[in-house]
Amino acid sequence: MRYSDLTLDREGLAAAIACEDAAFEEALREEAYRVKVATIGPEVYLRGLIEVSNICVKNCLYCGIRRGISCQRYELSEDEVLATAQIAARRHFGSVVIQGGERTDAAFVRKITRLLKAIKSFDTGEDPPLGITLSLGEQSRDVYEEWFDAGAHRYLLRIESSNPDLFRKIHPDDPLHSYDRRLQALYDLKEIGYQAGTGAMIGMPFQTAADMADDLLFFKEFDAPMVGMGPYNPHPDTPLTISGAPYPSAERRFSLGLKMIALLRLLMPDINIAAATALEILDPCGREKGIMSGANVIMPNITPAEQMIKYNLYDRKTLNASNVDDLKAKGIPIGFSHWGDSKHFRRKELD
Repeated sequence: MRYSDLTLDREGLAAAIACEDAAFEEALREEAYRVKVATIGPEVYLRGLIEVSNICVKNCLYCGIRRGISCQRYELSEDEVLATAQIAARRHFGSVVIQGGERTDAAFVRKITRLLKAIKSFDTGEDPPLGITLSLGEQSRDVYEEWFDAGAHRYLLRIESSNPDLFRKIHPDDPLHSYDRRLQALYDLKEIGYQAGTGAMIGMPFQTAADMADDLLFFKEFDAPMVGMGPYNPHPDTPLTISGAPYPSAERRFSLGLKMIALLRLLMPDINIAAATALEILDPCGREKGIMSGANVIMPNITPAEQMIKYNLYDRKTLNASNVDDLKAKGIPIGFSHWGDSKHFRRKELD
């Protein structure tokens, strides 16, 4: 396939995803980077990632912190979260991401509310204060509203797969793992006013090139202002891995991860796209290469190290904090002390 033959309809996207020609892939990534710089600029924005807890009520078949797996559980105290957020402020990251296993109990909900209010009250000496993204799974609309009012303004809730049949293959078949509920939560977030982000796993078992093309088109139809997606990395103790279902090689999954970033940048030029940590599991410079393929956000993990190693979503979870120095060495500007909100979202606000 030649780059000049690329079209951004379903058929063209699927053909591009299926293509394994190195020259095509290089041309695609170069064009995506050019489009990013021309549309939203060369800056890379930082989100200090705080993994507050690996306790989860869900039992997703691919996840290393699923309820049914044996692992050492933890939950950061409020003081630990606030101290870690202060690290992000001192490093001028601009924003933090509070991520954790899914919980809906009242004690956890109220704890997050208190943390949001406390972080928004930080005197960082900068304007604006720290931005806050949440990634805490499906919640009731009331909880989303409570957290929005307390200071969260971005929320990442990955669809994982926009194909309902594939979604059901990677989740238990019960009311707690509902494709329709996931969709409703995304639309609740958007209606409340969040920058509602989503994303998908790339290169997982049962997935086709057409499925991945549909994921890209789902992001566009949902009008997502930000997307976080990364390659599937198996955890050895999960039902999906134990089932023996085949999936692409590590090299292929990494290539697909970069390709999906590049195609999404062409499809939605002014959104925020994260270079996911999952890329770095497959390549030591994975997030840097994600940036050079069209992504514009990285999330340096600032979780205390003794707990970070327990947030083991997949095997060989990286402890590399960030690629900031590598990016600066390439002359790529870092958007220190900026929220780095999606230009797509801000443009929509003005429409």
